Amino acid sequence: MTTARPSSEGRAVARTQTLLPGKDGIGTVRRTTLPGGLRIVTETLPSVRSATFGIWAHVGSRDETPSLNGATHYLEHLLFKGTHKRSALDISAAIDAVGGEMNAFTAKEYTCYYARVLDTDLPLAIDVVCDMLTGALVLEEDVDAERGVILEEIAMTEDDPGDVVHDLFAQTMFGDTPLGRPVLGTVDTVNALTRGQIARFYKKHYDPTHLVVAAAGNVDHATVVRQVRRAFEKAGALTRTDAVPVAPRDGHRVIRTAGRVEHLNRRTEQAHVVLGMPGLARTDERRWALGVLNTALGGGMSSRLFQEVREKRGLAYSVYSYTSGFADCGLFGVYAGCRPNQVHDVLRICRDELDKVASEGLTDEEIVRAVGQLRGSTVLGLEDTGALMNRIGKSELCWGTQMSVDDMLTRIAAVTPDDVRAVARDVLDQRPSLSVIGPLKDKQADRLHQAVS
Repeated sequence: MTTARPSSEGRAVARTQTLLPGKDGIGTVRRTTLPGGLRIVTETLPSVRSATFGIWAHVGSRDETPSLNGATHYLEHLLFKGTHKRSALDISAAIDAVGGEMNAFTAKEYTCYYARVLDTDLPLAIDVVCDMLTGALVLEEDVDAERGVILEEIAMTEDDPGDVVHDLFAQTMFGDTPLGRPVLGTVDTVNALTRGQIARFYKKHYDPTHLVVAAAGNVDHATVVRQVRRAFEKAGALTRTDAVPVAPRDGHRVIRTAGRVEHLNRRTEQAHVVLGMPGLARTDERRWALGVLNTALGGGMSSRLFQEVREKRGLAYSVYSYTSGFADCGLFGVYAGCRPNQVHDVLRICRDELDKVASEGLTDEEIVRAVGQLRGSTVLGLEDTGALMNRIGKSELCWGTQMSVDDMLTRIAAVTPDDVRAVARDVLDQRPSLSVIGPLKDKQADRLHQAVS
């Protein structure tokens, strides 16, 4: 259903659509597109007393040039530092005073700012978050002060090799490209960023056409639209009445990296390894089968890798597989943390299992169990308003469509053993690459190439 109506004040027309009808008004998802190109999506859940409000920006670290690496994340911090209406203390105190939670996160392809509050305090959350997004000052003194905070965050991350190894793997697979560089930036790039660079980045990427507003919980769609529109109009952010939203990302990037090995020698108690290969883009229809494959291979305590590496041989405490899907490409990886002298045994077992699944597939029993596990985890992961806001906001930004939970469960249940075996051949039958962090001796490090040969 689509409706278009002018406001009582004669303003330009907004277009509203019901994307998912829900049942008896529960779970109804609606979208309104304002004349300035701002999209507002809501999911109504009257049975709860909370609401989560978020704004998604169509910008991530892959939009940065080498000299701007870390600018997206830097800007995320600066939007909390104050606006024309509020100081940094005012922003945090407003949400703290009603017992709410407020945060943000930056990824490679998007950024999100959100607040979770009682339903009665939703107008406050809308006003605060909209003010941050439209009225940030990005002052020189704030840029200088926050630089130290971000450098500390980089240092904190560097102290956790279990995190760093995933950045190293992205670099191994993508090289010196936007997808291969760290979201946080580096010490050198953060130190080099100027107020002018960040301010220009803000102006370019935080236009309403690049934003999606999402709210979920005990919310009324028309009320949310009215409050958001008022906040953006007060900030003078909806002046382009002919503007249209930017389309979801697309592209045809092909990852051709194979057999690359990166080793970072550090004096850690464990060696941290990621063995992986190109995966699937997030729009690839085979992603449902890949999700089942990932779950069966390394997604739980009954998964093949967990059983073979940890349960049967006791070689690692943590071992799992994962997928990352971007607009035009993806990654499939296996992570393990183990004692340095057991790295080669762990890699041999992981490689053997990947090769075996690529050539023989999984058993029907493994696939049935993985389908059930994935269906259950999908539903359990959407049991709070924050998760619902994430789902509808990211879906609008990345796909431009919404899929109901029932439709998602249907797609997972429809995956057949043949589908899983086919995607296993497509993905796992590629020569992998490897990233390792740990105190390996020279002979051990030299042998790492055997795992990808």
